[in-house]
Amino acid sequence: MKKLFALLLICSSAFAQQYAKEKYNYDDFMLIEKVEDQEKYYKEMLSQQPAEKLTEAATNDFRGELAFAWLAKGNLDRYQYYKSTNPKFNPRQFAYLSAALEKLFDEKKEYQAVAQITSQLLDDLDQKKITDLVMRTSVLRELNAASNAKLGKIDIAREMIAKSSEGEANSIRNMKYFKDMKSNYLNRYAIVMLAAGQSQNALDTLVKAFETADSNPYMVATFKEAYKKVKGSDAGFEKYLKSLQEEAYQHYYKELYPMYISSPQKTLTGTMVSQGKDKQTMTLFQARQPVYEVSLQNLNGKPVNLAAYKGKILAIDFWTTMCTPCVAAFAGFERVVADYKKTPFQMFVINLFEDSTTVKSYVAQKGIPLDVLRDEANAYYDVQGTPTKILFDTEGNIRFYSSGYAGSTDREYYKLKAMIEIIKAKTSEK
Repeated sequence: MKKLFALLLICSSAFAQQYAKEKYNYDDFMLIEKVEDQEKYYKEMLSQQPAEKLTEAATNDFRGELAFAWLAKGNLDRYQYYKSTNPKFNPRQFAYLSAALEKLFDEKKEYQAVAQITSQLLDDLDQKKITDLVMRTSVLRELNAASNAKLGKIDIAREMIAKSSEGEANSIRNMKYFKDMKSNYLNRYAIVMLAAGQSQNALDTLVKAFETADSNPYMVATFKEAYKKVKGSDAGFEKYLKSLQEEAYQHYYKELYPMYISSPQKTLTGTMVSQGKDKQTMTLFQARQPVYEVSLQNLNGKPVNLAAYKGKILAIDFWTTMCTPCVAAFAGFERVVADYKKTPFQMFVINLFEDSTTVKSYVAQKGIPLDVLRDEANAYYDVQGTPTKILFDTEGNIRFYSSGYAGSTDREYYKLKAMIEIIKAKTSEK
């Protein structure tokens, strides 16, 4: 329960550190967009502040932040430099550190570095030098296993992938909280199985993953490798993959079709039934005025009137920078936006509760390409929980709403795409 409590706190502001507003402070440091400028700020602080203010505790979070930020940028030397200062990573930093390692594995293919860094962090965890309060140890083990598999160290890989499912790991993967947690595991498991010569096992695992949308784009290469080893060539792979993806998409299209709000409603109180035993009805949001009367600021402080998007299907999604599942959903949104960029469709992700400087800095640091608006006071929709999204037809009627992260990039993509296509189909019936 202690770990679960810490995990849930990532969605809140509980990790925001409170520091006195001196010339050099952690709050200002966190708002700096580029890690190069953060490091410059930190070095200037070290040179300007008296020694008694530069205790290990006082500089700890600065060093932890610089360590994972350099790793996210792919600079291994600077990561190792700050890691060598032995920062005690706070829960937020530890979560971002594991995400940086996933990026290093998936995008940069730095298998040797990932194997080395995860091994070091796992040793630190065993020796109680650092603490994992956000349940990411299993991810470090998966990454270590898959990296060693890529490096041909099969025994280490098999041992580590087995350890990655110990304890609460499997239940955590089904929580739909961190981005692609289950699909990433299935991909890494398949990588280990392929290296161990169990190609059919790997193929069966990935077939099921794509059928059920427990999948993401990084899995395609592994799937193709497994298919080729089992079939003897990759002939027919693309057609087979598309058939599985279409099957998954059609599942969500059929699931969502009855949820279409058939009566035109410009205003609406969105509700959901709680997951607990009591099955209470909970309010998600209250749309008290038509969407075309809404005007919000973008990140440059300019007003955006949503009435300008009349004639387009409009999707809005509410989020905060401290809501991990909110940001996890963005990868799926990005694919939808790319698919519909030449069609009458517009999506905005609307940040709640946070000031413009915080949001602008976060978007720049994370490289978020989506169109971002702000409703700091939560004045327009009185959203009670994030992530929550609402879809409007071309006349501004609410046709769908939903809450929560779907659990994988592919599933998030399929669900949003299905909502758009259902709205289009219903509109054409008129």
